[in-house]
Amino acid sequence: MSTDEVLAGVGPRLRRIRKEKEVTLAALSEATGISVSTLSRLESGRRKPSLELLLPIAQAHQVPLDELVGAPQVGDPRVRPAKPIERYGRTMIPLTRQPGGLQAYKIIEPKRRLDPTPQTHEGYEWLYVLAGKLRLVLGEHDVVLTSGEAAEFDTRVPHWFGSTGEGPVEFLSLFGPQGERMHVRARPKNASGG
Repeated sequence: MSTDEVLAGVGPRLRRIRKEKEVTLAALSEATGISVSTLSRLESGRRKPSLELLLPIAQAHQVPLDELVGAPQVGDPRVRPAKPIERYGRTMIPLTRQPGGLQAYKIIEPKRRLDPTPQTHEGYEWLYVLAGKLRLVLGEHDVVLTSGEAAEFDTRVPHWFGSTGEGPVEFLSLFGPQGERMHVRARPKNASGG
C-alpha cells in the first residue's frame, strides 16, 4: 500500500473512531487544542494528517497511533505481564494492552465473606471462573459459579461478584462499553441433530 493510499484512509478512520466513542468535533477540539475546522478537514480528507495533529487525537481517544493510520500489526503479539492492580481488596492483572474498548483482566479474589453491594454502570461484562467459587448477584439472581463456568450480563442491571467465603477464587473478566459484547460460540450440532 502506498503512502498516499494510507493517508487517504486516515480521514474516514478518524471519523469512525470519533463516532464510535460518541465524541463531538467540539469536544475533541477542546480535548486536543485543534480547531473544529481543522478536525473537520482532517476527517473529510481535505487536510493531510501530520504527526503533530494525530498524536493529540490518539491521546484524546486513548488509542494507539497505529490504529488512526491503519498501520498493519507487526511484532510480537504476546501481551507482556503488567503490574497487578490492587483494588477493592482483590488483585487485578490486566490482560489487554490497548486502552479503551474491551478490557480483559485475571482477577484473584481472596477468601472472604462480604455483604453484596450491587452496583450499576454502562457496559457489558463476561466472567469465566478458572479456580474456586465465584458468587454472582445479578438483579434478583444469586448464583455460585464454579471452575469452567461463565456468565455474561448487561452492567446496567444491579450486580456484584466476589468470593463465597469458602476460599479464594480466580476468574477472568472481560468488560466493554455498552454495545461491545463478548460472544461465546457453541459447537454447531451436526446435520443428524446429535
